[in-house]
Parts: sequence; C-alpha cells; structure tokens
Amino acid sequence: MIPEPFEYSAPTSLSEALTLLRELDDEAKILAGGHSLIPMMKLRFATPTHLVDLNRVPGLSYVTEENGVLRIGAMTREHELDESPIVAEKFPIFRDAARLIADPQVRNFGTVGGNLAHGDAANDQPAVMIALNAEVVIASLDGERTVPIDDFFYGFYMTAVQEGEILTEIRVPIQPGRTGNAYHKSERKVGDYATAGVAVQVSLDDDGVCTYAGIGLTNVNPTPMRARRSEEALLGRRIDEDAIAAAARYAAEDCNPSDDLRGSTAYKRRLVRVLTQRMIHKALERAHGRSTH
Repeated sequence: MIPEPFEYSAPTSLSEALTLLRELDDEAKILAGGHSLIPMMKLRFATPTHLVDLNRVPGLSYVTEENGVLRIGAMTREHELDESPIVAEKFPIFRDAARLIADPQVRNFGTVGGNLAHGDAANDQPAVMIALNAEVVIASLDGERTVPIDDFFYGFYMTAVQEGEILTEIRVPIQPGRTGNAYHKSERKVGDYATAGVAVQVSLDDDGVCTYAGIGLTNVNPTPMRARRSEEALLGRRIDEDAIAAAARYAAEDCNPSDDLRGSTAYKRRLVRVLTQRMIHKALERAHGRSTH
C-alpha cells in the first residue's frame, strides 16, 4: 500500500519546527528516521495530513559527557552510538542494543529519540533507558520539561510527548563506582523484533556491594517494563548466584508476555529468566573490567 496524501515541511530550526507543530495541532506527525512512522503510514495505521521533518534542524545530534551525565541528542543515529568513544568506555550497553537493531540501513538512519518516542515495547532502546534510569527532555514553545523514563511510557504506543512537543535529548546519569551494563534480545532472525530482551546495569562499591541495579525488559509487557523486584534482589548486597537466580525468577514472574507468532507465554517467560541471568553476569564482568564485548 501507499500512504494517504500528505503535506511536507522541513524546518531549519527548533523554534520553526515547534511553531509548525502548534499551528498544525493533531494534523502533524514528526519525521525523524522514519523507520517506524513510514511503514505505519503505508499500512494506513497512521494517517497524518502533514509531516514535519527534523533532519534539517541543527543541534539535535550529539553524544557528550557533561557534569556526570551522558547527553544524547534525539536525532543521534543508532550507528553513532555504536561508534562513540564515550559509549565504548562507559555504556557498552548502547553498542549491544545498536548492533541488534534491524539492519545497517536502519541503524544508519534510525534515531535514538525516534526509537523512544514511538512508544513501542518491542523497540530496544526503551528497556536500555529504563536500566540506565535515563531522563527525557521534551521541548515546546512554552519551554522545556524533563521526564523520568519511568513516567515516559504510559500506554500502548503512548508516551509523555504531547501535541506541539518534540523530544530533544536523553540524559543518562553516570553511576559512581564500578559499573557495568549489558543488553541482549532473543530474535527469530537477524534484525527481527525481540521475542524477549533484557537490559541490565549494576554498580558496585569498593566492598563489592551493589549500590545501583537497573533492569529493563523488551517486548514482554504492553509498555516497556522495569523489573523492580529483580532490582531489589540485587541491591544492598554482594551479588552472588542466589541473588542472580532470584532476580531472574522475579523478572520471569512479573513480566506480562502474550502468545503470538514469536512464541508462547511460557516460552517467553523462560527466555526472560535466562536472559536476565546472562545479562547480570555480563554486567558484572564489565563492572569488574573483565569484559568489554
């Protein structure tokens, strides 16, 4: 199928883009990489009468470290995360995710902000951002507001970005102490959406006690999900095999997968359990400096 007819604008400043969105109201959709929106338009699941293309807006693509925070511009391409030296040193989890997203064409043009703003629980970056306890910066003509990642996803394909607003930046706190993070998903074939995926970040103090634990789950809940009981099983203690087993069991019990062409509910819970164990181990290895891959 082909999309319904639509108008197209390519503003060259953020203020121009925001003005257009306010004027057009619910008639407009934002175009970033387009790898989620355009297929939906072709199937006529989305029928905007106007597209506002952000690709000519400067200042929305960057990866920087500032005052203990990793700042990622919303128009940063997935492949740019993979190539960033800051990411390689402190956030290899982004490399894990970027290399599993679709195919090179999508990674070269798909954006980090678009991956989040689409609000799809099957996308990879939402679980990663949950594990990292990120914040999202949203701009409008009235100013900026910052939304914790736990308050960003609130329904099926629904996020905190409202009409007339643009997601401009993602902020990720850099945890003190020894920190490791990791992500993996099980997929039917290379480039597919996850059957299930798990993102983990842990931080350890000098005595090896866990001071931070973040665990996000991909495509096993109507919205991107934080595995809270799993995090609590790791916090405030030295992480041993019993703690890892408990965290994995809780993640499998607390997720809400559904039967579909990718597998049964029972199969997906089993995947979550196994992936949670593996990603905690991998995050711990990275925290101890034993693995960067």
